[in-house]
Amino acid sequence: EVADGGSKNLFGYAFATFYTFLSTKTTWAWCRKGSFSPTGRFFSQPSATSLTMASRSFTIAQFPCLNDNYGYLVHEESTGDTAAVDVPCARSYASELTKRGWNLSHIFNTHHHYDHTGGNMDLKKDGVKIYGPINEKEKIPGIDVPVGGGDEFEFGGVKGKIMDVGGHTRGHIAYHFPDESVVFVGDALFALGCGKMFEGTPTQFWTSLQGLRELPEETAVYCAHEYTAGNAKFAMSVEPGNEDLVKRVEEVKARRAQGLPTVPSKMGEEKKTNPFLRVDVSDEIRRNVGVTAADSPAEAFAKVRRAKDTFRG
Repeated sequence: EVADGGSKNLFGYAFATFYTFLSTKTTWAWCRKGSFSPTGRFFSQPSATSLTMASRSFTIAQFPCLNDNYGYLVHEESTGDTAAVDVPCARSYASELTKRGWNLSHIFNTHHHYDHTGGNMDLKKDGVKIYGPINEKEKIPGIDVPVGGGDEFEFGGVKGKIMDVGGHTRGHIAYHFPDESVVFVGDALFALGCGKMFEGTPTQFWTSLQGLRELPEETAVYCAHEYTAGNAKFAMSVEPGNEDLVKRVEEVKARRAQGLPTVPSKMGEEKKTNPFLRVDVSDEIRRNVGVTAADSPAEAFAKVRRAKDTFRG
């Protein structure tokens, strides 16, 4: 995501996109030169600079990049395979790889935005394969393996499946490892939110979110940004009567107060609390964003997305 604020007109949107693109490139350049600390404003406490999580076969390192991106390294011990999931800042990834003694073998790009592909070419070397969305292959630096929805692949001896989650960008994909109960969603889905609809259509985006919502509830959802506190304010504005949401918002506040991340989340809690996954099940949300009986689910989603784009809570 290149800023989650919202623009009220075409000029405002174009300016915001250009400004963020320019500032992201500048920040990334600072990362490369080593004069910029990748621990941005969301990571004020050292305990949050690097975390380690595990699934059945993977060790997953999570660490901050740029101002609010998360970096992920996925490591499979028996093969030694290590994948970077999106690469906003090459220096942050290189540092984490060195610290853990891992050698990079794969890069998994979810979409073409610069804060997800900016470090591709600095990290690519002999043996490193870059995977990326087939419908954005011309925009993915150094891409070796274009993939699309429904494609299957193997990483570290573990089977993965590509999900088509277009909407934020038209060709956006997610990397799902069913046996690990893990999905890397980029900017398609956030904790308590979803990405801006920069290129896709409401029908496309809603279809993508439905596909993600169908994943098992225990699936760990690794998104690309720490936007949860802001997303929580919007979610409360459209569904204040949701007791599960009220409880989760308090948990988010507590974690952020300690400088701790709110990602990953579980698909089960997203289904109970994320307004973008609830537009067809919550009368409260529909009423608060002006959904009518004549609106299709995709049109209802579009109204929620527009409400978030203009929200100033």
